[in-house]
Amino acid sequence: MPLPVFDVVDGAADGEVTSARNRAAFDDVTWVHRAARAVGNPRLGTSILGESFALPVVLAPCGLVGSVRPAAEPAVFRAAARAGVPAVSSTCATASLERIAREGGAGDKWFQLYFLGGRKGAEALVDRAADAGYRTLVVTVDTPVSGHRERDSRHGVSLPVDFGIRNVARVAPHVIGRPGWLWRLARDRRSIEMGNLSQGDRTGLGSLFEEPPTWRDLDWIRRRWNGPLVVKGLMSADDARTAVECGADAVVVSNHGGRQLDGLPASLDALPAVVAAVGDHAEVYVDGGVRRGSDVAKALALGARAVLIGRAYLYGLAAAGEPGVDRVLEIFAEELRRTLVLLGCDGVDELGPGVFGNDVPVRSGRC
Repeated sequence: MPLPVFDVVDGAADGEVTSARNRAAFDDVTWVHRAARAVGNPRLGTSILGESFALPVVLAPCGLVGSVRPAAEPAVFRAAARAGVPAVSSTCATASLERIAREGGAGDKWFQLYFLGGRKGAEALVDRAADAGYRTLVVTVDTPVSGHRERDSRHGVSLPVDFGIRNVARVAPHVIGRPGWLWRLARDRRSIEMGNLSQGDRTGLGSLFEEPPTWRDLDWIRRRWNGPLVVKGLMSADDARTAVECGADAVVVSNHGGRQLDGLPASLDALPAVVAAVGDHAEVYVDGGVRRGSDVAKALALGARAVLIGRAYLYGLAAAGEPGVDRVLEIFAEELRRTLVLLGCDGVDELGPGVFGNDVPVRSGRC
């Protein structure tokens, strides 16, 4: 990828402190090694919102993925379907939610909601997602404004994408050395435009922040949406309890990959308190810094039902397109399986506090 595109994927807010903490939190957790335990083929599957899946992994919603590869979102969904895991379509996807539903295979499809076009636009998106057959709605609540991503500012990257001469000249030195990316973009210019905007609407992206969702909005969303409801972007037990009181079936402990408010703790560090607060009433997921199957095991041992991955699959997509996403999910499965064998666990359902070598506040478990 050209450097400005890579930095959109890889970068985070301000000094990128929280982003670094997300990764470091997993590195700081250590295992207890228990030898001479015979484990054959451990169970990797789990139940998420009442459905069985091959891995406790969900492909997170990511915006403008078409800048990485054209027609990216349907390809990501097809890879998720083959791996037997859910995938989440973003309001800011470059393909429309209807196209993703139509071309994205037969897997479990979730839709992530921003208030594009304010309350009225959000209502329309909720109805479109229902009509297109999405099973689960994910409401992101941590973006009242966009975080300040300094890498993007240095490159002059802004949304909606501006094809003016000044911007083209600024990124040209980075693009000229990436002829493959440039050729793919030339064949599909829509790959860096938003697929869920109304026809001809070039100003609607700014409306993401005109009426950001509040707790009051969850009430009407819960009434309007008949399927499972997930609230994403929570970092405290109090907010998690409020989300469940408003009708959430699950919550995602998330600092937006460090891309919003810099200086927050790592998502993994915030996970135990949320699990203790609502884990008996709603499913709890976590994202941020997940790069390996062993990271998945650590999150599950801390009480998460599943993890969401974003950058990890985007790197695979950038490297090799749809087969790259397949390979990323294969690696996660291989590493998770090997980790369970080495821990002496017969399945992910056995992960618990006994696997840790340091003092980590976790819920009870068998391993």
